[in-house]
Amino acid sequence: MEKVKAVIIVSGGMDSATLLYKIVKEGFDVYPVTFNYGQRHVREIQSAQWLCTRLHLEDKHKIITLPIKDIVSNSSLTSDIEVPEGHYADENMKLTVVPNRNMIMLSVALGHAINIKASRLFYGAHAGDHAIYPDCRPEFVQAMSVAALLADWHKVNIEAPFLHMDKGDIAKLGLELGVDWSLTWTCYKGKEKACLKCGACCERVGAFQKAGMRDPLVDRETWDQLPIIK
Repeated sequence: MEKVKAVIIVSGGMDSATLLYKIVKEGFDVYPVTFNYGQRHVREIQSAQWLCTRLHLEDKHKIITLPIKDIVSNSSLTSDIEVPEGHYADENMKLTVVPNRNMIMLSVALGHAINIKASRLFYGAHAGDHAIYPDCRPEFVQAMSVAALLADWHKVNIEAPFLHMDKGDIAKLGLELGVDWSLTWTCYKGKEKACLKCGACCERVGAFQKAGMRDPLVDRETWDQLPIIK
């Protein structure tokens, strides 16, 4: 029986890594797409490459350059604005929003899916993103799913399986799936080591704490000194 073709947006972070492992295990014929949009944390692109190589998908993996940085100047992820520190619930974390990023990426990934006649397009939006990132809300995913079905005669379903899961639950699922967390990257600052202070790092730390394991990117002494994040 021929496998169902699926395109997946892989950022190199925890959510997309777990989703990648999940759909590979489910037997899809997987075509990963990663976007270089001028983001500050380009370290994640390398992580995406490592993940795809680990799963023997390097020949199907596309890295696509988008000029988002050229049109967005008010996000700390695409400009010289300092990356804020703190939890996602903090007001200053809105500086990490890249306007309309997911719609742009989904549109390009959809074109790729239509071109190769894939019938599924996956991305890793999850419940923890709803409050701060408008393009991760269920209403947005639903609207994009409708638009995708109208975009071409070839039908592609947009799916976000983690839409109602938090990052801790995603970490638990990734543990079950055998995700190699050492290959992933989350920190917004994109330096040699994770800062453990930005919103992305705080959420990642909380997720691993909920899953009852240490983040392999953090040494044990440092990990044991981190506060419990809820």
